[in-house]
Amino acid sequence: MNPHILFVDDEIPMRETLSLCFRKKGFAVTAAANMTEAKRLAETVAATLFILDIGIADENGLDLLVYFKEKYPKVPVIMFTGLGADPAVKEEAISLGASACLCKTDSLNDLLKEVQQLIPA
Repeated sequence: MNPHILFVDDEIPMRETLSLCFRKKGFAVTAAANMTEAKRLAETVAATLFILDIGIADENGLDLLVYFKEKYPKVPVIMFTGLGADPAVKEEAISLGASACLCKTDSLNDLLKEVQQLIPA
């Protein structure tokens, strides 16, 4: 069975691009556009990794991080942010239980390497 990523981002091009990229690398991917959809999907798929945007429309992805870490404590979470390399944001994400916090401006290879370290395909 392929490792399964639940990817949460409100930007359609980002969801589609990363979903396609990870599928090509052998991962199963389910994508959600908001926190409500993400919580519902998390109950129906056996995710082995969550990738969460910090700024999900008018919602705070850090709240979703806390929810997922409480409900699925063994599933690693990568926070993925367009907020730039703000050290305070990264520090807060890690302190709340994220395994990593990457910027959307980082290379796709950086994200892929982090994913492969957390759940080898």
